[in-house]
Amino acid sequence: MRRSRSMAGSELANSGQSDSLLLDVDRRTSADSEGAESCVGGSGGGGGPGSGAGNVEQIGHGHFFTKKSFHKPSYCHHCAEMIWTLIGVPGYVCEVCNFVVHERCMKSVVTPCSSIAAALIKNPVPHCWSDFIHVKRKFCNVCRKRLDDTWCFRCEICDCYVHAECQEFAASNCRECATYTPGKEGSQLTQYHHWSEGNLPNNSKCALCRKSCWSSECLSGYRCAWCAVTAHPACHKTLTQECDFGPLKKIMLPASVVTIPRTELPMETIIGVLSYKKTRERKIEEKEVAKTEQPEKSGLAPRATVSEELSSTTMNNGKDSSGESTSSKERKRRKERDREERESERKERDSQQKEERRSKDKDEDEQDSDAEIVKVFDGNSSMRRKVFRTITVNRNAATKEVVEAALRSFYIKDDPGNYYITEALESEERPLDVFTPISALLTETSRESPSLFLRYRDKDPNKGFIKVYPGNLKSSQGYKSIPVSSDTTVDDVLEYALRKFGLGTTTKSKYNLIEVTMDNRVTERVLTHSEKPWRIMQQIRKESIHQMLKTRFYLQEKEDPHGSSIALFIGNLPQNLSQRQYHGILMGFIGESNPFVSIGPIYYEYGSVVVNYDNNEAAVKAFNCLKVSLYDERSLLVMLLPNIQAQLLADDRELTPLLVFVNVKSGGCQGMELIASFRKLLNPYQVFDLGNGGPLPGLYVFRNVPKYRILICGGDGTVGWVLQCLDNVGQDSVCQAPPCAVVPLGTGNDLARVLRWGTGYTGDEEPMGVLRDVIEADEIRLDRWTVVFHPDEKQEGEVKAVAACQILSNSAAEDNSSMFVMNNYLGIGLDADLALDFHNAREENPDKFNSRLHNKRMYVKMGLRKMVKSRSGKSGARHDLHREIELEVDGKIVELPAVEGIIILNILSWGAGCNPWGPERDDVFSKPTHWDGMLEVVGVTGVVHLGQMQSGLRSGIRIAQGGHIRIKMKSELAVHVDGEPWNQSSGTVTILRSALRATMLKKTKIKRRNTMEPHQRGLEAERSSS
Repeated sequence: MRRSRSMAGSELANSGQSDSLLLDVDRRTSADSEGAESCVGGSGGGGGPGSGAGNVEQIGHGHFFTKKSFHKPSYCHHCAEMIWTLIGVPGYVCEVCNFVVHERCMKSVVTPCSSIAAALIKNPVPHCWSDFIHVKRKFCNVCRKRLDDTWCFRCEICDCYVHAECQEFAASNCRECATYTPGKEGSQLTQYHHWSEGNLPNNSKCALCRKSCWSSECLSGYRCAWCAVTAHPACHKTLTQECDFGPLKKIMLPASVVTIPRTELPMETIIGVLSYKKTRERKIEEKEVAKTEQPEKSGLAPRATVSEELSSTTMNNGKDSSGESTSSKERKRRKERDREERESERKERDSQQKEERRSKDKDEDEQDSDAEIVKVFDGNSSMRRKVFRTITVNRNAATKEVVEAALRSFYIKDDPGNYYITEALESEERPLDVFTPISALLTETSRESPSLFLRYRDKDPNKGFIKVYPGNLKSSQGYKSIPVSSDTTVDDVLEYALRKFGLGTTTKSKYNLIEVTMDNRVTERVLTHSEKPWRIMQQIRKESIHQMLKTRFYLQEKEDPHGSSIALFIGNLPQNLSQRQYHGILMGFIGESNPFVSIGPIYYEYGSVVVNYDNNEAAVKAFNCLKVSLYDERSLLVMLLPNIQAQLLADDRELTPLLVFVNVKSGGCQGMELIASFRKLLNPYQVFDLGNGGPLPGLYVFRNVPKYRILICGGDGTVGWVLQCLDNVGQDSVCQAPPCAVVPLGTGNDLARVLRWGTGYTGDEEPMGVLRDVIEADEIRLDRWTVVFHPDEKQEGEVKAVAACQILSNSAAEDNSSMFVMNNYLGIGLDADLALDFHNAREENPDKFNSRLHNKRMYVKMGLRKMVKSRSGKSGARHDLHREIELEVDGKIVELPAVEGIIILNILSWGAGCNPWGPERDDVFSKPTHWDGMLEVVGVTGVVHLGQMQSGLRSGIRIAQGGHIRIKMKSELAVHVDGEPWNQSSGTVTILRSALRATMLKKTKIKRRNTMEPHQRGLEAERSSS
């Protein structure tokens, strides 16, 4: 077969170049040519960006191209057009990364090989990997093969996809979202494109030539992870390097104003990506354990709960002693059995697919009886972990060919002469001669594949060169090659490196030498002055060659230029303690040897505090201690928060960053899909998961931003939760009342309906379209109301309001009152009674209420059941509610008609879109709005009336309209505020207009596209002017 190991496009024309030059990526240009041939410790042997070998044009694309006959249609990864030998279109394939290319396209290839991808990274940024997922019509960014029906990972930030077995070979080139540089003003900051290859959206067009640049057949095309611009591989090099964030420029939080320390914590922890799959599995296991440990009860059968009544049309029929129907248990056993069968089938299918992929990877000329599969370990660590790569070679292949195949399997582009292989025996290693064939390792009795070690050959084990990169130095230079020996210390390397970078040796005490490992986490370690870098690299090389090639040394200043303040948010503490008590609790967990610098702010109502450290190592140590700590049998919530340099945002008047809150538990799986989409479209540091600390961490991060907007993804309860937190912490923020938009993920979504954000998010809407609507939305005021419940003195202490309600402040101990904030509506009587039944059923079985449609169906079922009981006289509803309450509006007593419930409205939407007030008509009442300072009181006569209101056949009974309402309750009644229900004892209810203001965003009306031609528009304009 013909083999063409090629480099850059300009070098392809010079076919007379030697193979050694093409193989050795460590050949340097200009400044640091001395000793380059024996350098170690630098990302696959190549320099990072900013150095002489820091880009594709200077290193070359690094592919190992081999001419191949394609008997089936394939596609060029450069131009995305077909390659098929039968129609006379020859092609080449890279032996390392499977890059397929036309012969005519070889000179213009710009996509680097996976073997040198790490060498192109200047500042390594780890990926934020998701859970195991299955995807379709996607390709791996490492081996470039399809991901259909195989386990894979996806980066939550840059949308990179990799096979599970390819994850460790993925380059740490994720989008860098915190790049603040001290000393620069806002006008001096420039954002550059972050290009990622392949997996483009359908129908993507090139920004340069406006032609289609996406492909569903191969990994082709480029997309900017910031502005979503797409382009062909050749065209993206021609586009300007500066990125303007595209259509999201007005709401994007620029990476240049964000800073966060580099620690050993994984990116998933810092961003706040939670593994909900593991959480769900753990909850299921806990439920199963609880059921098995629950003692069997004898005697009387337990009372059926509301949810159990709903699960069957007959009561207590077919139930066992645990209160659960036998048919339900049988269904669970059947589901568990089906799940186990599917799992076994999946494992069998995965093993078959691996075998098929392995067989497809074999070259056609080598598919004979002499082929042998060999296991290759790259060091002692991989042997201990039983992690190896398999290669297929001919049994008569020499050791040199095995070395070349092993290097390709580990995505290493280097001179094979620098490596050798040894036989991995149980007790020792046996070096193999250069001409020893693989057949010599095989025995007739052995059925297992031979195991080999891939080792690095030192030209001189006592001395060599290491590469030192500039860390936080204000230098445009690349790495420097530093000569070292076995006795060279870090102190000697610092002195030599400072001279090479032109910084002078007198400032040596201000710098550190950092060891950075570019694995999945990109960890760094400060080396002591007595450590010896050459011996460190030799030890790493023995453990793993792959790890050695991903280990770098950086020269950094000791003082962090980004500042010394590192904030930790700590939640799940007891509420309403003093600062001294919180300080004592935290120091008990952290220890006196690792104290924090300051504490505050303290969110007393939520049991949450923020502590600050001035040292990265101390902050990480405290984080790890608190993460595993328990208080009152509850795990503490700990988050490491980013810091926004708000002074840089004041210069741009058009910039209004968007703070996104997503309740992933709302709307089934839609919340998780939305938060993943928003993290890709925006800066992930402006997107927060409400299941991980609630709104407080996000509000703290944005506390100094002069102006911003909030996008709340959830139901009406989620909106009230965020507004409540804004009320409590907004006074300490620069922007006290940011306008809020809503993505409706709840069941009713009444506030979202009024603000035109829709009846419910279905998943058909593009997240980019949602963000564009937020940019164009208009600000509007929302009245908010304070509701005070004051029970009668004879029944003090009987208030049963749940903690999930929107409590504005705790009542004084002397009057035992409860205070709430109402945003939407308040109900007393029948409406609240139905809401309470639904709430109790959902609390008992939350897993059954995970669908918006199912929730509405259950609500209707409860209403019908209550109507049947009402006719039989068994209902608990009050038919004489007008006798049990007294209504006073604006100081005047209002006589109530015969009703079973009353609803007090702030917005003209109730019960998932119903308008109880009805259409506008001529009467004594004015037209209501949600900013007029007035409340509307309507009555309902029964369940049938509620159904007629829901179907639009009838409106509620208009009773009153006013700005101050007082209700006297003579007995215990069901009450709900914004959908949160409870049973309220007799007493007085007072509703006053709250001093707390809320600014909302109302979606603009949809503008129709003008489909007329230009000349038609001109004629229409003349006609209208005449």
